[in-house]
Amino acid sequence: MKKRIFSGAQPTGRLHLGNYLGALKNWVALQDEYDSIFCIVNLHALTLPQNPKTLRQKTLDLARIYLAASIDPEKATIFIQADVPEHAELTWILLCTARMGELERMTQFKDKSQKGGRERSSVGLFTYPALMAADILLYHTDLVPVGQDQKQHLELTRDLAERFNRDFGETFVIPEPYIPKSGANIRSLQDPAKKMSKSDENEAGAIFLDDDADTISKKIKRAVTDSGTEINFDETRPAIHNLLTIYQLVTGKTEQECVENFAGKGYGQFKGELAEAVVEYLRPFQERISAYDDAELNRILRTGAEKARSIASVTLADAYQKTGIR
Repeated sequence: MKKRIFSGAQPTGRLHLGNYLGALKNWVALQDEYDSIFCIVNLHALTLPQNPKTLRQKTLDLARIYLAASIDPEKATIFIQADVPEHAELTWILLCTARMGELERMTQFKDKSQKGGRERSSVGLFTYPALMAADILLYHTDLVPVGQDQKQHLELTRDLAERFNRDFGETFVIPEPYIPKSGANIRSLQDPAKKMSKSDENEAGAIFLDDDADTISKKIKRAVTDSGTEINFDETRPAIHNLLTIYQLVTGKTEQECVENFAGKGYGQFKGELAEAVVEYLRPFQERISAYDDAELNRILRTGAEKARSIASVTLADAYQKTGIR
């Protein structure tokens, strides 16, 4: 039997090229090798204030993005998190398994709560790592594609699974991280010290998946560069390293081919070729984004939710029986 992978994204903000290269591209590659489950994690979105109408629309938009990125519903299970209530139910069990100190150490809570003030932060923002753990453990997940910023949450998931198995008997599979060697950490075009982010106040730092060709070209041409003129994969020059990494990922060239291609060329010519490459890379995706009407999209999501529940309900029933709830 194939091993199983699980991953998901929140339907908030606009997805960008870093999301595509660091997550969606890898999901597409993995769906042939693994039993793949990809979720739109709309319950996670509630940890911060949301407009209900906007959240509904962005949830469907994200499902379209999954499909346009070539995630195949015949190969992978695609569904909306809230359509499978077992996610919320298992979260309560895991919250009762977790320790306050574990959740207080989560760096994402520290970072996000600083913006609005810890006292005004929602309890959901504090406890959502347990919901993430439930997302993963419900499906006996073997492998979880994660970025470095989510690795701490996966470690907590592993700790909770091991603790539950120890206290109540073997129930959950202990998941392993899958961190791609390249493309998992695309940096901001304006500040390479930060990763490309959909929540960045400076939109010039991110290439969004719905940006048109002119916008993409302008953002790349205005991207910051480092001192010096040589174009190579030098990590001490993070701006050029980042732009060259993007070029390598969208063209499929090797590092040596990329460096040879720009030998003796200036930043202006490099950025021009990079802009053309990114526009062409995203063109098929942008053309597919409108290929699914609402009826077809909802059919795919209903089918995915039914398939997901057939797995999740069995896991939850086992956890309930182990804990004496049923």
